Amino acid sequence: MPTAPTLRIPFQYAAQLIRPRPHRLLLRPRFLTTATMSDTAARRLQRPVIFVCDLQDKFRNAIFEFDKVVKTTSKLLRAAETLKIPVYTTTQNRARLGDTVSELAPFLKESDLVRAPVDKTKFSMWVPEIATQFDGKGAHEFLVVGIESHICVTQTALDLLAAGHKVYVLADGVSSCNREEVPIALARLRHEGVTVTTSESVIYEMMGDAARPEFKSIVGLVKDTGKDTKEVLQALAPKI
Repeated sequence: MPTAPTLRIPFQYAAQLIRPRPHRLLLRPRFLTTATMSDTAARRLQRPVIFVCDLQDKFRNAIFEFDKVVKTTSKLLRAAETLKIPVYTTTQNRARLGDTVSELAPFLKESDLVRAPVDKTKFSMWVPEIATQFDGKGAHEFLVVGIESHICVTQTALDLLAAGHKVYVLADGVSSCNREEVPIALARLRHEGVTVTTSESVIYEMMGDAARPEFKSIVGLVKDTGKDTKEVLQALAPKI
């Protein structure tokens, strides 16, 4: 039987034929466009909600660095106003402990996004008057500021996790009577699955993209509050 003629291939071409060729998709570099980055950010914080926990006048002289917690909360509420983020506020036994501090009043006027304050005796903010407003509405991302870190803030965060939500506790926006309680509470919350972050970080995360029309206002807010932010972090963050 005649044999097929031998095909002779120059060495430099033979090497190319026997070399494994990676899948074409693996060779295509992927570039993140502005739209891609926006989509990624949107997936992280699709439905943010701000919880302000029990920042009342009677606590002013009892809580470690109370005024700095209020400054952080003010900044967060200003950002919420710009970015159209819902806000919920509670007081603990208002009849005895007073209203929410007056510094926050300009940002807490009741509207479609800012809910009327809810008074409570339960330590957690996740009381029926608030929780029922989220029934059947899927998971949200809750950003929690207020007091006290190891009591009301902790129980609020744990209840939110149990209800299937993501929780962000702002380390520069929470405190307790005893400063030593704060890092212990935050460490526990991290262990439970809470994201411990800062106000500036989460504000930019809520915005997600410098192409948004609100970017200029947010940058202005960050610059306006820059000195306060530094002082708050120096007072609270070293203890975390």
